[in-house]
Amino acid sequence: MFEDNTSKVAWFFAGAAIGAAIALLYAPRSGSDTRRQIGEQANRGKGKLAESSQDLVEKGKELFESGKGIADQANDLFESGRKLVRG
Repeated sequence: MFEDNTSKVAWFFAGAAIGAAIALLYAPRSGSDTRRQIGEQANRGKGKLAESSQDLVEKGKELFESGKGIADQANDLFESGRKLVRG
């Protein structure tokens, strides 16, 4: 699930970057204006990607902690069952 979302986000930003670059290349601007605008768009994309990756890292940490809690509860139940069997 987590890997699937990461892949979708990465493809989305890759497509957005390619689309923006193509649009800029076909825009009627001078070379220096186009290069400047491409650089600005790249920086914006970089920032968005950093934000998205940070969000994914936070969600991953939350899932890890949740899974760890479930594993601890399962261990406690197992130990309780073992004590009951031993008498």
